[in-house]
Amino acid sequence: MFNKILIANRGEIAVRIIRAARELGVGTVAIYSTADRDALHVHIADEAICVGPARSTESYLNMNNILSAAVATGAQAIHPGFGFLSENSKFARLCEEMNIKFIGPSAKVMDMMGDKINARAEMIKAGVPVTPGSEGEVHTTDEAVKIAEEIGYPIILKASAGGGGKGIRKVNTVEELVPAFEAAQAEAQAAFGNGAMFIERMIFPARHIEVQILGDSHGNVIHLGERDCSLQRNNQKVLEESPSVAIGHTLRNEITSAAVKAAQHVSYENAGTIEFLLDESSGKFYFMEMNTRVQVEHPVTEFVSGVDIVKEQIRVANGNELSVKQEDVTFSGHAIECRINAENPKFNFAPSPGKITNLFLPGGGVGLRVDSAMYSGYTIPPYYDSMIAKVIVHGENRFEALMKMQRALLEFDVEGVTTNVDFQLELISDPHVVAGDYDTSFLGNVFLPEYQKED
Repeated sequence: MFNKILIANRGEIAVRIIRAARELGVGTVAIYSTADRDALHVHIADEAICVGPARSTESYLNMNNILSAAVATGAQAIHPGFGFLSENSKFARLCEEMNIKFIGPSAKVMDMMGDKINARAEMIKAGVPVTPGSEGEVHTTDEAVKIAEEIGYPIILKASAGGGGKGIRKVNTVEELVPAFEAAQAEAQAAFGNGAMFIERMIFPARHIEVQILGDSHGNVIHLGERDCSLQRNNQKVLEESPSVAIGHTLRNEITSAAVKAAQHVSYENAGTIEFLLDESSGKFYFMEMNTRVQVEHPVTEFVSGVDIVKEQIRVANGNELSVKQEDVTFSGHAIECRINAENPKFNFAPSPGKITNLFLPGGGVGLRVDSAMYSGYTIPPYYDSMIAKVIVHGENRFEALMKMQRALLEFDVEGVTTNVDFQLELISDPHVVAGDYDTSFLGNVFLPEYQKED
């Protein structure tokens, strides 16, 4: 096993990785920006090293400084967490060249599956269903108009190198296409340095179903079931649960088998997620994209499967076989995750950085977990993502999980900054959500208009 790994991230995921490594007997190195000098991940790691100023481009995205930190501290591997450099094949390749193990898939596979156009082509080869769409990159509005006419409206524009909801636009008519394409392309260029787009037929409304997979260097690939991530705002997930109430035994087997087939086709190693759109009216599902990293919502799957995904990542990167085979994986109960952000839902979810003057995190009982890097007196910096915690619950059934989440959110208390806790409490208590009657259109078209009417 590795003696020491460096965590190229911050916040709750850095804390999560440090804890998993420590339980495996592996030493840890935290990196931090000057704005994160007092962050929790810095305090609990065995070592910590500053890699630059507050701006992420000068610190958490600074490949040279991060690799220098790994060399200086003798770290044998780097865990990128999610976001930042986690899906950057150049960084993975630099790690390989410096004989530092990147805890994730190879740069080659990241290039293949991280780029949405390449991934689509590979899925067609693998026999995984994909939505009708462009066969390559789209660079001009003229190309976009022609392809959209062939596919038929409504369509969705996506940044080829995108993620996190950036560079995405939904287009219903030809009149909307040109301004939408130009806006999405500009956003993609700014976010990823790549303005290449592609176009797909829009499956909307739909269920967003994703399958957690694990692979190792010995040819083993397994799935850990599915998560339903249909509750989204601006293409970003708000709440996730497993299993999905929208699919039965037969469809579940079809979707998870397709995900394993996809991962096997590209000889995938480490943790990854295959994301699908499910058209409930027809029962058909379509490959959307692959995330070549650990997901924010991975604890949901850990609760229902009993498998520690982060520990498996570290073991696999070390060259070990997966600790479980598919026949060993069993699923029990129901799990739900709510993302807690420092933001004000009543003011268009404006970020709310600042000092936490008092903090009480819910606890007690079996099946409740809070992943966070917050502590009383900590100042949330304004430079990074607004997520400050994740509340994850597990119950014997979905009703118990819902009630446990409501109880946890009622206890959750953060003073000094505004959070979305009350918003999440209303969402988890909504009759449609309680009944499992929602899709990707629900939050934006049904829940938010009513929520924002309230005083």
